[in-house]
Amino acid sequence: MLLDLLLSLICGGLALATPPFLDVTEGSQIFEQLPSISSACSRSGQQSCHNTTIVENLCCFESPGGLLLQTQFWDTNPSTGPSNSWTIHGLWPDNCDTTFKQNCDPSRAYTGIGNLLAANGASDTLAFMKTNWVDIKGQNEHFWEHEWSTHGTCLSTLVPSCLPSGSVRGAEAVAFFQTVVKLFQTLPTYTWLENAGITPSTSRTFTLAQFTSALKAQSPTEVPGTLPAKATVHALQSGSSIGGLLSTGTWSTQTLATFRLSGTASSFTMTSSRGNCGVSAGSFSCGSGVSLTTFSAVSSGGNLLLSFGGSTAFSSDGVPSGASAVTVFTGSKHSQDYTLSLV
Repeated sequence: MLLDLLLSLICGGLALATPPFLDVTEGSQIFEQLPSISSACSRSGQQSCHNTTIVENLCCFESPGGLLLQTQFWDTNPSTGPSNSWTIHGLWPDNCDTTFKQNCDPSRAYTGIGNLLAANGASDTLAFMKTNWVDIKGQNEHFWEHEWSTHGTCLSTLVPSCLPSGSVRGAEAVAFFQTVVKLFQTLPTYTWLENAGITPSTSRTFTLAQFTSALKAQSPTEVPGTLPAKATVHALQSGSSIGGLLSTGTWSTQTLATFRLSGTASSFTMTSSRGNCGVSAGSFSCGSGVSLTTFSAVSSGGNLLLSFGGSTAFSSDGVPSGASAVTVFTGSKHSQDYTLSLV
């Protein structure tokens, strides 16, 4: 049995796309994962599918595929991917009228995607894909090549002429795969469904309405307005609060630290009594020698979640207890996944 979940990226956030589609995205700074092709596109301006005038610069505006769908698989026959996670299908630029283009540039139908990623500093992305972006028949390379050539080549913001001069051949494909992985990590579908009591079963069935309601209730959206000036940071795992952050930025079940937040929900910095808070080499910490990092906040399931680089996923190598404290890492590469709620 195969379930294919469609989620759409909207502005800075994400939402479930109920049939046929729910909303659209502004195609401004989506593909900025590879440092060499980071753009200077503004986040302000008209939204794709909602524009009332013609947009000339399609390097900063997705058109005609202005509705992006981040598609996910749940495979059971055979079982594919982790037992506690959906897997990636792709990122599809659908038009605003429910149609779509495909195979837009055969000259960029790159092969050897794994080698391309490894050669361009995206080995971490490749390692994640080998577990979470897998083909039901084990033909991963063919699957990745298909998703890029069929859908990735149709993204107006990733045509070679939009890249800086001197960009290596295939750089836009590297940015595509890095972005899809990053988006997928902000959409923990299995956890959201599990929190609503929906888990794989051979004896229970669930309605589409139950799926839709559970995902809509927990999928993050961009938060308007202002942040509280101060907050404690709680760790949420499988719907339960398990401690939170100390003043050094480590995860513990001891008395939580109070952090000062400066900025807006879309861009702010954090400090504790120990000093600045930031991320270095994927590790979160606070202290006198730490450089400030910019964070954002998203609303999900009634919680205000800390987000770094567009992802609300954090992880550690263990769960703290008693007087112990563990290092907090961005992303979900470590054994214990969780989100961080600002309270």
